[in-house]
Amino acid sequence: MMTMNEFRSLFHNGLVKQNTGLVQLLGLCPLLAISNNVVNALSLGLATTMVMAASSGAVSGVRHFVPNEIRIPVFVLIIAALVTVIDLLMNAFVHPLYLVLGIFIPLITTNCIVLARADAFAAKNRPLHSVVDAIAMGLGLTMVLIVLGAIRELAGQGTLLSGIDLVFGEAAKAFVLHVLPDYQGFLLAILPPGAFVALGLLIAANNWYKARAAQRARAAVPVAA
Repeated sequence: MMTMNEFRSLFHNGLVKQNTGLVQLLGLCPLLAISNNVVNALSLGLATTMVMAASSGAVSGVRHFVPNEIRIPVFVLIIAALVTVIDLLMNAFVHPLYLVLGIFIPLITTNCIVLARADAFAAKNRPLHSVVDAIAMGLGLTMVLIVLGAIRELAGQGTLLSGIDLVFGEAAKAFVLHVLPDYQGFLLAILPPGAFVALGLLIAANNWYKARAAQRARAAVPVAA
């Protein structure tokens, strides 16, 4: 059984302490390429999270039966099989979105975030702990993707939830938020260079916040007489 403290620790680690997008800086290729709007960012983030959770649970379940010498090929095979399932499901049920995300769904197989958690955590821990850790890491990545997508979409098009009709059909276009009406757009924001700039600002803001928190913690410690 997992205690509440272990649960909180795993989620704090995945969402904040070792956030893959802001701290570890892993898997930056899909992070930068797909985060041009909120819908694409959220879709890729959730797909990655599902693959991470399922693969970590599977790896943890077979960890005692896989020789150490071949563990990486076996882990990659498990991840590839699960990515294939997600890829086929998206192709069947959300085909327009599947076409937009393109190669980045199959590339989840080689995403270093997924393999890193499988090898560094799931291969050494029980299935429940491994699944919770993977979900926390995946949600941390998804959170960064959504914020990055929102920044780029607002700056580039003046909207939020653009492309939601790719998931829910033409009627869902009514849910697109035109935050900046008559906005002419800023092309750089939705191009790859804009992704680098926006991610750099997020990393800087995160580092500034952590430095301020550390400074306040030091100031709160009483000075010995």
